[in-house]
Amino acid sequence: MLKPLTSSVADALLRPKSVALVGISDDSSKTASRPLRFLRAAGYQGTIYNVNPSRSEVQGEKAYPSLSALPEVPEHAFILTNSDLAVSAIEECGRLGIPVATILAGGFSESGEEGKARELKLLETAERTGVRILGPSSLGVVNLHESLILTANAAFAEPDLPTGGIFCASHSGSMLGALVSRGKSKNVGFAGLISVGSETNISIGSICESTLDDPKITGYMLFLESLHHANDLRRFALAAAKRGKPVVAYKLGRSDVAAELAVSHTGALAGEDAVAETFFRDCGIARVETLEGFLEAIPLLSRIPLENARLRSGKRPSIGVVTTTGGGAAMAVDQLGVRGLAVVPPSAETLARMAARGVEVNPGGIVDLTLAGTKYEVMKATLEVMLTAPEFDMVLATVGSSARFNADLAVKPVVDSLSFSDKPLACFVVPEAPAALELLSSAGVPCFRTPEACGDAITAAFSRRHPNSCELPAVEPGAQRMLNECDAYRMIKPLGVTHAPFQVLDVNQPVPELPFDYPVVVKVLHDEIAHKTDVGGVVLPVANAEQLAQAMQQIVTSVGRHLPELTIEKVLVQAMDKGLGEVLVGYRRDPDAGPLVMLAAGGILTEIYCDRAMRLAPVSVEQAREMVSEVKALQALAGYRGRPEGDLEAIAEAVSAFSKLAMQTDCVVIEAEMNPLLVKGKGDGVVAVDALIRIA
Repeated sequence: MLKPLTSSVADALLRPKSVALVGISDDSSKTASRPLRFLRAAGYQGTIYNVNPSRSEVQGEKAYPSLSALPEVPEHAFILTNSDLAVSAIEECGRLGIPVATILAGGFSESGEEGKARELKLLETAERTGVRILGPSSLGVVNLHESLILTANAAFAEPDLPTGGIFCASHSGSMLGALVSRGKSKNVGFAGLISVGSETNISIGSICESTLDDPKITGYMLFLESLHHANDLRRFALAAAKRGKPVVAYKLGRSDVAAELAVSHTGALAGEDAVAETFFRDCGIARVETLEGFLEAIPLLSRIPLENARLRSGKRPSIGVVTTTGGGAAMAVDQLGVRGLAVVPPSAETLARMAARGVEVNPGGIVDLTLAGTKYEVMKATLEVMLTAPEFDMVLATVGSSARFNADLAVKPVVDSLSFSDKPLACFVVPEAPAALELLSSAGVPCFRTPEACGDAITAAFSRRHPNSCELPAVEPGAQRMLNECDAYRMIKPLGVTHAPFQVLDVNQPVPELPFDYPVVVKVLHDEIAHKTDVGGVVLPVANAEQLAQAMQQIVTSVGRHLPELTIEKVLVQAMDKGLGEVLVGYRRDPDAGPLVMLAAGGILTEIYCDRAMRLAPVSVEQAREMVSEVKALQALAGYRGRPEGDLEAIAEAVSAFSKLAMQTDCVVIEAEMNPLLVKGKGDGVVAVDALIRIA
């Protein structure tokens, strides 16, 4: 676990009064020459020290042979050398007391055994000396408010970058260049940008956390390749939510490249991207899937407070669309629809209010003003009515061809309506109309150039959930082992989860009288057997004591054939039960995202249908109710078409109780599952008839 940044270290990282460029090149064609040029061109007011052992002068400025030869200790060293020399430079930083160093070079843990050894030496040096390292593989730091362009990224040769309130942190240094160039064309103003590289010694989360009280920073963009150090990211997201500063993330890896699959169905269902999606939503981070949406999301997020993002459990946000171009609006409606958002028509009352303002429109899914909407008074009146209509949670104005050559005429009613209501208002501009977009952006109206970005950003905004501020116990997982089913029941019983009655029997002893009635199910009981059915370790139904004795011997024989190295001494005999349906309740401590709880449709096809809901653990009963509403198969247990109602409330209570495994302190629960959990009739509860737990 990485240490948070102190205020002095954060200042040295992002607002240094002096920097040393170690290995700065005199050759303008080389990457290592750029930082000095960029700093001078930006007008950086701090002191710059050039360090190059081969030259006394670099780019017309004095150069020193080493860090030790400098007249003072700089606050930040940007190391532009190869990886071997970078390790030596960090040692020198440590001896001199330089608090922060950025390493440009790669060639560490990602490059084989030699690189791993190099990184271990780097970390040992940092730990011993206290130097905080940005990178390796970092292209540097940019703070536009401080005229600090401490980077080797060629894109920062771009003149007149717009300064604003967005702080962007990225695993990919080159991606910052793309965001800066694209952002300039969209008038996206950045406060700062930072390339974190490998997060070896400083994490994205801790960097962003250190900037939260900077009034110049109003929102955050995160470009992520992994969720390493997710605990830091979660802590930052919670603090950002408290301050009302929105966070948007673009994470690579939506395809199902597989995270490590654990022994349970939960492990198979909790794929890498599903975990990331859950993490972002539960941390209040808006995750987008398009580059355009990434750049255009912050203004919209600023208009939708987190407490309003998830409006009511089980209810999709309702979007009202007003347009001057039916085709353009249809594109936006399609993009919202495929992402699960509802575009709803105006109510009869809303139509009547429009008519009273002189606006006559045909009933339908969208409010199509046709060419009449190009008149200021028509669009303005319509927006005022829609922004106060209770059926809409947000209003989207779609502007057509007039925006291209008559920008003022086309978008002025949208600009003038922004402050009419607290309800979010956004604009999709269908033609290529930079002047109209500039007017909208300058006025603070969330605006979009493509229907894909429009649908993406709106969906991401409403998919966020208010972060769970529950403090998780600090844990250090050690060696792992499975619990047998009996021990698993003992662990979940204090949580309040009911299981079917059972008795443990010795396979070498006569069958005793059971404390419950036949028929029963007989299951092998062994710490090393997670999937009992796979090895012939389950027999059912067993109708009497004679069949029970036969079943025990059958299990011993079958398991011995599959796993001859194991000795089977005990079985678990359990009363057979039935319900109206069955679900899977799972728990998993993800190595990056932390503890998660899952609810899924039960049965043998669980993994095929992938019908599930997932949250960061622990969850409240209210949050668990929302999970129940998301699992499609459970709609059949809500009295669908006259069928008997299942106890959905008991499912929610069981999910909430099971999620409290995240709070265990006597051991670390790595993975746990109740599959199946039988769902009884309404009011009769739920019953676990199998349990699996892996602990460390």
